[in-house]
Amino acid sequence: MKKLGPIGMRWLKIIHVLLVVLFFGGILSSVALNLHINFTNYDESYLGYKNIIIISDHIIRWGAIGTLLVGFIYGFFTNWGFFKHRWVGVKFILFIVQTIVGIFIVDKLMMSNMELLETQKELALSNPIFIKNHEIRQFAVYFQVAVTIFIFIISYLKPWKKKKLQQKLNA
Repeated sequence: MKKLGPIGMRWLKIIHVLLVVLFFGGILSSVALNLHINFTNYDESYLGYKNIIIISDHIIRWGAIGTLLVGFIYGFFTNWGFFKHRWVGVKFILFIVQTIVGIFIVDKLMMSNMELLETQKELALSNPIFIKNHEIRQFAVYFQVAVTIFIFIISYLKPWKKKKLQQKLNA
């Protein structure tokens, strides 16, 4: 396959950074909103969940999809590959795990709670299912934040470089 040149790589990096900012910024925004919801007030809880869903659907999701697509472009159209460098492979796998957690835990529980808020109104706030869903969702979001920070660290430090491995083998 034809590889991207230096100008293409620069633009890909810019797009990648912007998409990651959308993704992580959206997650942090939903955390901030969630921390300030008064769960004794139905209207505030409903509006808070509604806003978190809007952030999820229009910011986090686009950032996640875009970042995944950019990851595929990096893997197929650059010399980085998917697993040529262990740190790139680790980032890619962690992002996929993080995305699966987002889709199958965070989004599912968020939508379930929104449905409870819409059908049960004020009673939803004392519903044990709502409370449990909310707590599990919060832990899953904190997991996503921790994984994203770890991915940032890996991106900056680039541990497990192939060059280090080659030097050890040559010694």
